Amino acid sequence: MNGSQRRKATYADLEAVPPHRVAELVDGELYVSPRPPSLQALAKGALYCALEGPFDQGRRGQGGWLLLIEPELHLGEDVLVPDIVGWRRARMPVMPDVVGVTLVPDWVCEVLSPFTEVLDREKKMKVYAREGVRHLWLVDPLRQALEVYALDGGRWAPLDTHTGQAQVYIEPFTPLRLELGLLWQR
Repeated sequence: MNGSQRRKATYADLEAVPPHRVAELVDGELYVSPRPPSLQALAKGALYCALEGPFDQGRRGQGGWLLLIEPELHLGEDVLVPDIVGWRRARMPVMPDVVGVTLVPDWVCEVLSPFTEVLDREKKMKVYAREGVRHLWLVDPLRQALEVYALDGGRWAPLDTHTGQAQVYIEPFTPLRLELGLLWQR
């Protein structure tokens, strides 16, 4: 069968993937990745902890956000599993009890790994732009870098890349001074 006749992957194909893998449907293709390596898992956990208290819980911060780690997002025909997402509580006051969230997040963070970088940068970024996600962060623990993007006219505009041990204020969480060194600690 040539590429133009390939069968479109379905949600049943996604469900058949073993639970120790991450499965996503993008543009009718099934992508299966291993669980994140330890440096990526550490960076994801550190970032979530830094944001969750002040923005999700409102502890020593403004609150107003609902943050979630690795939700299954159903965006059109695509099923994505971003590393961390956030919705402003004005748009999602309470998390629904569902397997696949259909409301487009306001912010998405993908923690890059050698297994997922191409998918995250190419296919998933296009889906997030198409669906109207306003803010996107790409965290690369190997390069110790955080890339910041904002949606501008349906396209991603790169705003900045922060590296190393910098302490930065980043949209949409500018009230918080984020210590990047915490993301790279081993």
